[in-house]
Amino acid sequence: MSERNWAGNVTYRARRIAEPRSLDELAAIVVEEPRVRALGSRHSFTDIADTEGVLVSLAHLPGEVEVDAAAGLARVPAGLRHGDLVPALDAAGVALANLASLPHISVAGAVQTGTHGSGDRIGTLGTQVTAVELVTAEGETLVLRRGDADFAGAVVGLGALGVVTHLTLEVEPAYEIAQTVFEGVRWDDVLPEISAVTGAGDSVSMFTTWQDADAIGQVWVKARPGHADHDALRALGGREADGPRHPLPDIDPAPCTVQGGEPGPWFARLPHFRLEFTPSAGDELQSEYLVDRADAPAAIDALRRLAPRIAPALQVCEVRTMAADDLWLSPAYGRDTVGLHFTWRLDPDAVGAVLPLIEEALPDSARPHWGKVFAMDAATLAARYPRWRDFTALRDHLDPGRRFGNAYLAALGL
Repeated sequence: MSERNWAGNVTYRARRIAEPRSLDELAAIVVEEPRVRALGSRHSFTDIADTEGVLVSLAHLPGEVEVDAAAGLARVPAGLRHGDLVPALDAAGVALANLASLPHISVAGAVQTGTHGSGDRIGTLGTQVTAVELVTAEGETLVLRRGDADFAGAVVGLGALGVVTHLTLEVEPAYEIAQTVFEGVRWDDVLPEISAVTGAGDSVSMFTTWQDADAIGQVWVKARPGHADHDALRALGGREADGPRHPLPDIDPAPCTVQGGEPGPWFARLPHFRLEFTPSAGDELQSEYLVDRADAPAAIDALRRLAPRIAPALQVCEVRTMAADDLWLSPAYGRDTVGLHFTWRLDPDAVGAVLPLIEEALPDSARPHWGKVFAMDAATLAARYPRWRDFTALRDHLDPGRRFGNAYLAALGL
């Protein structure tokens, strides 16, 4: 089989891709095959989804989005992409509090890898989950609900506990967002006032290429009506962009969601990119490190010192925030968090050379995104997650035969 991930840097080793059309068929595959992994939208840059056995795509499982607006809940098929989930939520007049920057990724894949959106007061995508339904190694359906003993371990489960088939998500009444891009802000001015900048909207992203160690190329502010504080950016020398922008300099902004302060539906502003476009300037790799918010100034200063080493391999770096959560393997577990995201050129050797330098320079609170490339070893990872042993015990309980194991998990000590 020569199937690859979205970026093309991972070739799956699986014998085949199965596409079950019922839960019974999925359960039979899980029981009959010695190694099984769920395959989402292929947006991971690591081999987290790979297996030497059978990959299972949930794209053809039957099921509709079930919205209970009165209860503020939506039961969602796991394989659905966020961009395809939106129409059902919008038709019911409800919304999610948060979305990732790409609408192209699957709901369960994003949650299982700890993916997030942005916002000082907004948690990762997993914090919207109130129930997880999965097929276990025994072929049985297990439902874990918020409040259950193992729930917080199963939400960001890395695919190690079973094949997730449905998630129940919290929803709220639909709302509008306006997005404004600022230019001309510099780190020397921002770092002493970083809370004012990240709090200038409901979701704020700072983009830099590290070509200039003090320059922030763009600050994207996404805010509900009455929630924007553009004066905080203006006070630091920021000026509103004179037209639409792409996060990468000199790239056509057509794939990006509407800017210029024009209000629009939540789902058309929270992501950076439109569903109908491929959200890439070309071949790429991605990494992300998430640090304790208190360590953000030190982490950014460390990257500034490394700018000459980072910039040649980089397309763009994004800095954004998220609220603390209690999900065991979430990179935001136990602390408000700042994410340092790198979109690299597709040059594995150059990226592989710079990642250890970044990891050594960052504070000890840094945790990597599970679906993006990193160099950190298993011992270091385990030390940075207070509930690591609890997760390994849960994994041993639900999958003692390592049916859902793969090389990626083994390298993590799982």
